[in-house]
Amino acid sequence: MPRLPATFGPMELLKVAGIGLVEHGKVVLEHISFGQPAHRKLALAGESGTGKSTLLQIIAGLIQPSAGEVRISGDRVRGPRETLVPGHPGVAYLSQKSDLPHSLRVEQVLRYANKQSSADAQALYELCRIDHLAERRTDQLSGGEQQRVALARLLLGAPRLLLLDEPFSNLDRVHKRILQTIIDELGPRLGITCLLVSHDAADTLPWADEILVLHRGHIIQQGPPAVIYRQPVNEYTAALFGDYNLLRGADRQALAPKTPRKKPKTVLLVRPEQFRLGKVEGNAVAGTVQAVRFFGGYYEVEIRLAETSIRVRADAAEVTAGSAVAVSVVAGGGWEVAL
Repeated sequence: MPRLPATFGPMELLKVAGIGLVEHGKVVLEHISFGQPAHRKLALAGESGTGKSTLLQIIAGLIQPSAGEVRISGDRVRGPRETLVPGHPGVAYLSQKSDLPHSLRVEQVLRYANKQSSADAQALYELCRIDHLAERRTDQLSGGEQQRVALARLLLGAPRLLLLDEPFSNLDRVHKRILQTIIDELGPRLGITCLLVSHDAADTLPWADEILVLHRGHIIQQGPPAVIYRQPVNEYTAALFGDYNLLRGADRQALAPKTPRKKPKTVLLVRPEQFRLGKVEGNAVAGTVQAVRFFGGYYEVEIRLAETSIRVRADAAEVTAGSAVAVSVVAGGGWEVAL
């Protein structure tokens, strides 16, 4: 299977500099700048409408920015106002809709796009788990099969950078897991660098080397997944990546008395798994169990403290509704965030 030349090793493959976009008088993106080295997995996260997909389409050369520029391996990406055919050589864009030609056989769709040898093309079809679909028509495929065929069609063009725009959003659990496995294999097997857009923490946290958080057209936090999860810059970022509790007043002081308040309007954010249930000692405080819920791999215990209701993740249902319980924060748990 073909690999990229050695020149695309540790160098910065993608450079986004000062990108801005104004549409109908509304600022969609403002001062977006970041880089992505070759083979480093980067994810863009944010709620719907924050500009993630728009930014990805600008990188792909499908939307013309109002300011700034994008470079791929040093070459500037030209937008649709500057080129007859939108897009940039070596860049492939996969959206959440496969957009395959209707009623054609899979073999026809792939043959028209193929720039590989027969052996390399067959290896791609096996990688994408579609080698058994050649004689099927596109309208006879499931959503997951269509997405995998669409991905294979892009890979036949031997891209260096693959832009993935919410690729799992319309898939059921089984087909989503298959596509995730394929994307995991693209880097080591083909040398392709991937940039993923998703609103789902389950897509980004275990996959990405680095995450950029977008909010209202701005990058508000950037870093490794563990840092983004454990040290979110604000409540918005915390909410994107999982459940959390906000501690104020007496509960905050009792559970984390040594945590300094760097700013006047801050609260202590604690993830459910950062609590411990046990004896009333040290910094532990007493609470009353309101409810116990089973979630398969863990239990969620809702507890009422003096001023706050919190949700704690537990491995076993050791308490029951109405019982008294002691709560403490594990060492290193909790993070101060702005309101």
